[in-house]
Amino acid sequence: MIRRRGTLFVVSAPSGAGKTTLCREVRMQLPDLAYSVSYTTRAPRPGEKDGTDFWFVTEEEFRGLLGAHEFAEWASVHGNLYGTRAVALEEALNGGSDVLLDIDTQGAAQLRARYPEAALIFIVAPSMADLERRLRERRSDNEQEIERRLRRAREEITLWRTYDYLIVNRDVKEAMAQLTAIITAERCRVLRLALKFPDLEVPS
Repeated sequence: MIRRRGTLFVVSAPSGAGKTTLCREVRMQLPDLAYSVSYTTRAPRPGEKDGTDFWFVTEEEFRGLLGAHEFAEWASVHGNLYGTRAVALEEALNGGSDVLLDIDTQGAAQLRARYPEAALIFIVAPSMADLERRLRERRSDNEQEIERRLRRAREEITLWRTYDYLIVNRDVKEAMAQLTAIITAERCRVLRLALKFPDLEVPS
């Protein structure tokens, strides 16, 4: 009989590297992988749903939760606040569920300190030119916002060595295969498992 606490998978990437797409696809391939919905003060993008993509709250509501120490991690990114509710995360992990978190590098560092056994995965585009092209093709940001995201991306990329895994997203299918392989391998790590055989006598 195998008993295990859930594993926390933390995925970070500069804006435009394909993190959201990969996280969505891996959840479809691994339906038993729980997804932690973050809280944010930013406005919903077209097609986003409250409670599915994010919990969309006001800054006042967010700071109220922050003051009550409700977040396992939180960060200010591109002028908006983001955070992960601690209670829901702990309930899932204690129940044996693996949890996927799609968060920035600030939040990832906080979770590394709080959950040192977590698996941290960093995703990058093949080059800054590719990253800029992807940001422009989204057509969701003005020129000033794109430049701000590119500056932030250069800062975030320097932190890749603080993660356990690096995926270069040249091709979505290839990157998906790598992300799935990482999750599968981490689930089999001996340090995450506890074996119990009632009929097995262990010599003292």
